[in-house]
Amino acid sequence: MQAAIKQKYGITAGLKEGFGGIFEVAIDGKTVYSNKTTYRFPTDQEIFEKIDAARK
Repeated sequence: MQAAIKQKYGITAGLKEGFGGIFEVAIDGKTVYSNKTTYRFPTDQEIFEKIDAARK
């Protein structure tokens, strides 16, 4: 996913280690996706939609 974000937006996504299998995506400190509710890993397209919405 990091490579897909880099390719589409030209930005390097950072990785912050977590625990318990939780995967979250935050943009400017705001969580925009968490598998605490979906119980699955997101698709690249789902994350792209979240990034696009946060950039507006």
